[in-house]
Amino acid sequence: MAPGKNVGGRDRLVRAVLAVGLTIVAVQALRTGRRTLGLITGVGALGAGFNATTGFCGINAVLGIDTTDE
Repeated sequence: MAPGKNVGGRDRLVRAVLAVGLTIVAVQALRTGRRTLGLITGVGALGAGFNATTGFCGINAVLGIDTTDE
């Protein structure tokens, strides 16, 4: 893996699926007027999607976790 990546394999797949699920919840919440829930789940979807796309997680870096060798 390239330097700086600390999310790999199954972990990336789980984060991608989580991002899709959170996006669906966010859209449904916003459509029904539940703006707080929509905002929170939307931010979560962006974070999980970023992790899945880039292969980097800041929390993993702080905690010293590396799942690229799974």
